[in-house]
Amino acid sequence: MGCCCTKRRLDHEDPALLASQTYFKSSEIEALYDLFKKLSSSMVDDGVISKEEFQLGLFGSCKKQSLFTDRLFQLFDSKNDGVIEFGEFIRGLSVFHPAAPQAQKTDFAFRLYDVCQRGFIERDEVREMILAVLNESDLVLSHDIIEVIIDKTFKEADSKGDGRIDQEEWQELVGRNPSILRNMTIPYLKDLNIEFPGFKQALAIEDCRRSSSPEKDKSPSLLRRTISTVVSKNAISSKCEYTYTATKVKEEGIAVKVDGER
Repeated sequence: MGCCCTKRRLDHEDPALLASQTYFKSSEIEALYDLFKKLSSSMVDDGVISKEEFQLGLFGSCKKQSLFTDRLFQLFDSKNDGVIEFGEFIRGLSVFHPAAPQAQKTDFAFRLYDVCQRGFIERDEVREMILAVLNESDLVLSHDIIEVIIDKTFKEADSKGDGRIDQEEWQELVGRNPSILRNMTIPYLKDLNIEFPGFKQALAIEDCRRSSSPEKDKSPSLLRRTISTVVSKNAISSKCEYTYTATKVKEEGIAVKVDGER
């Protein structure tokens, strides 16, 4: 007879151990565990976060697709078993902690944009990421402008001239342009309990609200705000960069059409 909880993992790794491996305090890990429990039980109460539950936590819908979400889920899922355990959840968020070193953020950002996971970034991957950002941001750029953006990116980053950006070139690019990593830090992950002293109480209030009107929102909104910041900061940052580049190209005399620009 099969077990109905075949995906279940150990419910709660030792907070002290996780604190020693990440940039969170034990008390903050306990608070994040409450969030994790809500997301991991939002569709099936099995102690792990599925991809659908991850999407539900971000968008309030398990059907919305996002390249950033897919890549983020893959990077959080360090065991590559299709689910996110609590330890993976904490270690993934830790990269975005203000205290995480630049080298760690640089490596994570590289892997985020290495869509094909081959250890380097090629033009097609940059194009795919640009198109994903444009699609998610209601921003429209012409094919010519997108190609100019890619050309400018590789002109600056591909110092070896082999048509791809490897980790060494990426590190050099970040060293020259540290602002690339500005979307890799979520300030309020530092001193979580001080920043949100009513964290657990707020979660309890949300439980009450959802129980009174469950049809309105089946996902934990506090968790959505926590994790969606990771995705939205990447998308918004990229959108601004593409808009700026498109404007510069326009000034240089190349026609550009921008719709939905804010």
